[in-house]
Amino acid sequence: MQQLWTPWRYGYVTSSAKDEGCPFCRAVAADAPAESLVVHKTPLNIVVMNLYPYNAGHVKVAPLRHVGDLALATPEELAEMMALARRLEAAIREVYKPDGLNLGMNLGRPAGAGVADHIHLHVVPRWNGDTNFMTVLGETRVIPEEPARGCERLRPYFAK
Repeated sequence: MQQLWTPWRYGYVTSSAKDEGCPFCRAVAADAPAESLVVHKTPLNIVVMNLYPYNAGHVKVAPLRHVGDLALATPEELAEMMALARRLEAAIREVYKPDGLNLGMNLGRPAGAGVADHIHLHVVPRWNGDTNFMTVLGETRVIPEEPARGCERLRPYFAK
């Protein structure tokens, strides 16, 4: 039997935070964004590292307002979300040097939304061959970077 160490998950599995409402609203209300997974805040949106990433550098962009449907988001919130996606594309290409990126939304639980009542856009760096036997056969994803480290790497790009 092989072991896969994931020490960054300890805080999650021993915490009740996962049951305390919307993680995006908690990130918006965080007193110390520098100690959280918040990468950047704008007047209408927040950029936050994914706590359970698909790949290293996986971030999400969400409106500051708790809004569960695209139809309920304002044109300004959506425009700023896309502007942030464009900035993230450049930042991730500079910081992570991926071969490509996935951008997308999962609207509703049946569509795969882990947080179904607060819309968010995923921005995921991808590399040739990043889906390997561990994912396919072992149903295990190997992520070589803790989300907090990814946050540290991306924040300076937004400070420019």
